Amino acid sequence: MSYPMSQAKTIPILPEPATRPSDQGQTILCSCERTFEMSLGIDPAMARGAVRTADHLCRSQLHMVTQALATGAPLTIGCTQEAPLFRETADDLGSLAPLHFVDIRGLAGWSDEGAQAGPKIAALVAAATEPVPPVQMVSMTSTGVALVYGTDEVAIEVGRRLAETLDVTVLLSRPTDVAPPRTALFPVLKGTVVAATGHLGAFDLVIDDFAAPLPSSRAKLVFELGRSGAKSTCDLIVDVSGRRPLFTADDLRDGYLRADPRNPTAVERVIAEAGQLIGEFDRPRYVTLEEKKCAHQRSGLIGCSRCLDLCPTGAITPAGDHVAIDPYVCAGCGSCAAACPTGAITYAMPTEDGFDRMLRTLVKTYREAGGENPVVLLYDDEHGAPLLDALARFGRGLPARVLPLRVNEISQVGLDAITCAFAYGSVGLHLLTRARPKHDLAGLERTLAMANPILAGMGFGDGIVTLIQTDDPDALREQLDALPIGTPAPVPASFLPWSPKRDFLRFALRELQHVAPETAPAIALPPLAPIGAIEVADGCTLCLSCVGACPTDALSDQADRPVLRFDEQRCVQCGLCATTCPENVITLRPQLDLAAWAAPARVMREEDPFPCVACGKHFGVRSTIERVIAKLTDNNWMFSGETGRARTRVLMMCDDCRVSAMLGEGFDPHAPGMRPATRTADDYRDS
Repeated sequence: MSYPMSQAKTIPILPEPATRPSDQGQTILCSCERTFEMSLGIDPAMARGAVRTADHLCRSQLHMVTQALATGAPLTIGCTQEAPLFRETADDLGSLAPLHFVDIRGLAGWSDEGAQAGPKIAALVAAATEPVPPVQMVSMTSTGVALVYGTDEVAIEVGRRLAETLDVTVLLSRPTDVAPPRTALFPVLKGTVVAATGHLGAFDLVIDDFAAPLPSSRAKLVFELGRSGAKSTCDLIVDVSGRRPLFTADDLRDGYLRADPRNPTAVERVIAEAGQLIGEFDRPRYVTLEEKKCAHQRSGLIGCSRCLDLCPTGAITPAGDHVAIDPYVCAGCGSCAAACPTGAITYAMPTEDGFDRMLRTLVKTYREAGGENPVVLLYDDEHGAPLLDALARFGRGLPARVLPLRVNEISQVGLDAITCAFAYGSVGLHLLTRARPKHDLAGLERTLAMANPILAGMGFGDGIVTLIQTDDPDALREQLDALPIGTPAPVPASFLPWSPKRDFLRFALRELQHVAPETAPAIALPPLAPIGAIEVADGCTLCLSCVGACPTDALSDQADRPVLRFDEQRCVQCGLCATTCPENVITLRPQLDLAAWAAPARVMREEDPFPCVACGKHFGVRSTIERVIAKLTDNNWMFSGETGRARTRVLMMCDDCRVSAMLGEGFDPHAPGMRPATRTADDYRDS
């Protein structure tokens, strides 16, 4: 494929870097030996600093990089292929200047629409300079204690290969005729792992049928009598049993290496990998948890379990009223953060508000640079980046209006990001993933099923948020060309994202409505949507247990009157109110009704209070007390006769007067009343 050739144009030509203030950002863009158009002007304000262009930055024009680094100012370079060279140059100079890299060649220039990619390049450069806070790390330490788990000689051979670098124990599950090793270089035991927990450096195992071999084993290993419930620990596990994996999402568990024993290549791979797992290893703390916001449980009753249902590795577990997240087991898919209705779980690579800021900068800069109808394409580094690179090198490249933005995991994308994209002026948003995704995408599919009705209801268009699952770069381009284009916001918003997540989502949805092509009525949403209303059917006794259970104060009462109020914009559809309700009269109704959000909290149920018969103070609910009295009077011997009437009167008193009646008047509410006369057989005969 040939690419358009033109004289690279430097717009604007700027003074030498040394004449600029040290805090002024700089950008150098390279046409990569003029293999794509650079005849564009980028406003320095868009790129947060001065912009220069080059044709051969990594070779003959490397001095431009050294000059820029000498100023100490942040530097953005329009090339990722030679990023190691530019970092090495910075290290050689002892430069501490922040470095950013952006692939303008593969994401914009190398395309059949490269000549129209000027606004996109401006957007990519601006988004690359958006500050990203550092990610907190957690450490795992492995001393090299390894368990090789198998069934036959393959496991023993793996153990022999690893024994040179690791402290190995081989565990054989239900072995048959296994020849004893000639020399006992490491323990070979029998047992079946029935439970496994932990991670690299801290695995805990429960083993049944555990036994050591007899030293006199001759032609085959003969074991002692096995015992069940044996416990063991190790730093890493090499599983060549060929059986069911010990962990869910086993390929995401650090320190657990698994290979089919019939596949020599796979076995060699895990041997090589296991030999490197000694020392201290850092991994990101992908998500953060604010326990007090969690709506998992109240008073022993389960409400929200979205994160528990979605977590592929089992890193999330119940912990009382909230959940707990094991950062050593979390694989960083982000499904929990995207689904969390209260904002108790937030993603950290980057934070939600940090990612939304990059999205804002990308779309806003593209429009300000003259681009029209921007479409956002979200992709990950492991799968999406190589696919986009292949499309640029061997195919037609990305369309000029498609703005790619890298995320850590596609499954981390939530409703807030989608809302922002269209509020800022996008006409489409697509998420690129594998044909066979690494993570379960159930949570992401729920998010898309919620976002599309909202956008359609506001007039942006139907089916403009999609999931593209492909491993073929040409198929990706074909789908991007064929996907529908929505209606842009007439006057796009420009608000800045902020935290906390739940408050910002409410704000962003209101802003989306303000810039929408149409004013939307109430929009029905699918189950498990984190916004909506509740319905209270007849039979509510105003016990107000739902008010005490609500974690977001969407339900409230009134101090001097039996009233149940509902504020729809606060409701997260956690279901705790419905679970707690003793009458089972509360149901959830997922929906987006921005008119209800703007209105005051509405009264769902209201009744007159009952006046105390002694002091007149209002207490309780009139209908409830009258119903109890009617049910007991003359229907229960304890409330019959003179003593029964006194008991009934006590039921009609407030707390203070009830205590006075029992203590001041010597009234014993538990004293037996007039029991009915005992009837004998003669009484029945006489009657």
